[in-house]
Amino acid sequence: MTLITKLSAAVVVVLVLSITVFSAVCPCERTPGLWLWGEEIKEPVTDWSFANTVPLCQLQVNSWRPHSINLNCMSANQELFISCMRCEGKVWSTMALNNPQAVIRMGDKLYPVTLKQLKDEALLDIAWQARAEKMSREPQSRPEHWWSFQLESL
Repeated sequence: MTLITKLSAAVVVVLVLSITVFSAVCPCERTPGLWLWGEEIKEPVTDWSFANTVPLCQLQVNSWRPHSINLNCMSANQELFISCMRCEGKVWSTMALNNPQAVIRMGDKLYPVTLKQLKDEALLDIAWQARAEKMSREPQSRPEHWWSFQLESL
């Protein structure tokens, strides 16, 4: 085996190990990850109220590769919402608009979902109020650059 072949093999091994470790531990803080791991719940969820007990959710959207992030999730009227500020043009939101099939992780459980961007002002207000309640904040007026998606269990 030549030195170049050995070096190439070593680079491939390091790259595969790095991606595996990165995928196993992230998303971290504001650093996105790849695949989410956990127990997949296959039964459809009809009451998402338990989401309000989870400090942060993790969402995996997919395009040519998986992309996972930490974000706020909240429930109102048994429905599940995720949100972000200044969402337009972000990698995850662009991927979600192009492919609404996703996975959300709460704790160590994975839930397959479909994402639907909210446009209706009344639904946006419900999600905004749910966010304020979950974060124990006084509700302020909802900014125009705030987006929310409703998640439906598959």
